Amino acid sequence: MIKKILTLAAAAVFSAGAAYAYHHGGDDHSEAMAKVGDPAPQFTAVDSNGTTHTLADFAGSTVVLEWTNHECPFVVKHYTNGDMQANQKAATDEGVVWLRVVSSAPGKQGHVTGEEANTIAENQGVNATATLLDPAGAIGKLYGAKTTPHMYVIDADQTLVYAGAIDDNSSANPADVPTANNFVMAALANIAAGEPVATAETQPYGCSVKY
Repeated sequence: MIKKILTLAAAAVFSAGAAYAYHHGGDDHSEAMAKVGDPAPQFTAVDSNGTTHTLADFAGSTVVLEWTNHECPFVVKHYTNGDMQANQKAATDEGVVWLRVVSSAPGKQGHVTGEEANTIAENQGVNATATLLDPAGAIGKLYGAKTTPHMYVIDADQTLVYAGAIDDNSSANPADVPTANNFVMAALANIAAGEPVATAETQPYGCSVKY
């Protein structure tokens, strides 16, 4: 299944120069250390089940980081019809580690406890490897995450190979997802084929991360 999804995504993707922007405020996070082509910044985080993970734990596997906020309409767009869940399943079925990251601060939109995160994930039918809780925003600022969603792909050597939007349609309408070019799935297709990521960086769109 993933080969079909990834092949279609790769074939449809635009050139690396294309950038599709919709950003509701937020900071530039100039202190961010994440840069495409460089080693991915290492981090340690506790997931919604209380399990501690480090990025180094997943060396040898491709990793997707998905910044999420269940109250953001742009996140809702990708979960309403099961599109994000299908991407997660297709990727994890092929051994990709898919980590959702919640960087909403306490008292801000999208902040959740571990129990709340698990309930939301169960209701949504999430197929990710884990949901990482980042209430202090340390990981988000380390990576310069600006929006929900904001997507990153890290290869098996732990090099950051993609950063930006999930796709090229910045509307909040779920009906627009099937016709959009999915940059993340295209990047995974390139990696699976042993090729450089054709579109390595795009402008993210969505709600600002609620640091």
